Amino acid sequence: MSPPPSLQKFQAVRDIRVHDFSALTPVASNPRPRPDQAPVAPSSFWRESLTLIELHLAHGRRRVRAGERIYLFGESFENLFLITSGLCQMVNQTSDGREQPTGPYFKGDWLGFDGIPTGIHHCSAIALDIGEVWTVRYDALLRVAAEEPLVMRLMLSAMASQLARNRDTILSVNTLAADARVADFLLQWAQSLAERELRTDQIHIHMTRADMGSHTGLTLETVCRALARLARCGVIQFNEKGRRDISIPDLAALRDFVQSSTDAAALLLH
Repeated sequence: MSPPPSLQKFQAVRDIRVHDFSALTPVASNPRPRPDQAPVAPSSFWRESLTLIELHLAHGRRRVRAGERIYLFGESFENLFLITSGLCQMVNQTSDGREQPTGPYFKGDWLGFDGIPTGIHHCSAIALDIGEVWTVRYDALLRVAAEEPLVMRLMLSAMASQLARNRDTILSVNTLAADARVADFLLQWAQSLAERELRTDQIHIHMTRADMGSHTGLTLETVCRALARLARCGVIQFNEKGRRDISIPDLAALRDFVQSSTDAAALLLH
């Protein structure tokens, strides 16, 4: 009697041996680090993702437009999605209709991990801009990972990266004042662009002020006031073409603003 499909998906990875990593030869011109070396730097992780998937896995390519759903809450989970251009956001949902937008997710980020535990997606993934995503079947990914441990390492790193991002968001919401939360949100956005070698001095915020508020745990009015105060302090500037275009003249100054707020909060606690 054959095992159920849910078990078959995981049997493919049970025989991975740690020493297999050392026997692998690089699949590209640049040598890849062994597991005993330093992990992949954030600035090159998205390249690593694209290269490994293109070399080792069959995948579909899908062009998306702003507002287009990549997958929806309640749909059956079969695929993971790798962003290759553009950016997306997740909308966490509950059965009683409550929603919370999270993100953004950039080139090299994965979507769809929410469906792994139960086989059903518990959030929706929505494109915020014109872009492209690659579609990879999850069962095929597990089979390839059993034979190519670098692919397994890639997936574990992607999951760990998203967990770290969620941790940072929770810390920001629970430990920073309103202005600093918004500043930290912009800082994280700019740093994600920098890791992908994109401009950080001027960014287009594809999320509404209300969505920014949901992400930072603030009301729409508080987000608007915080942005205005950040502009008066000179750490951000609004582009004349639209209020969603924000210039960051000095990334270090924005980082110092967040740090000074953290230091002030620590002093109050003591």
